[in-house]
Amino acid sequence: MSNSRRVILATITTLTLVVAVWAISPATGNAQPALVAQTASPLSVSGKITSVNKDSFTLAVGGSQTSPRQQLAQTTETKSMTFVIDKNTTIEGKLNVNANAEVTYREDNGKNIAISVRVTA
Repeated sequence: MSNSRRVILATITTLTLVVAVWAISPATGNAQPALVAQTASPLSVSGKITSVNKDSFTLAVGGSQTSPRQQLAQTTETKSMTFVIDKNTTIEGKLNVNANAEVTYREDNGKNIAISVRVTA
């Protein structure tokens, strides 16, 4: 009789420990850090081109900026944003000073990397 009690007690103890470890362990699955999700989302902005260099250009931005989530951040003053152009940037039209442009970009280590640029008259 004492042998069967030991088996039952060992089983109950083991099950209790398994449930405790399962309840404490962090969820891993498909969870992604919030920072990764934010930086991976492309942003878009439009404004007037104020300068053009070989591998970058500057845009005078005022009004609103939009993200893919349709969130609007209203700004009343004009600010200057510089965008880096790399081999993956697609440019529709010619980058000229005083031309209007719509830029889709991503932020990477504090730099605005242009994904696509559409220049309008």
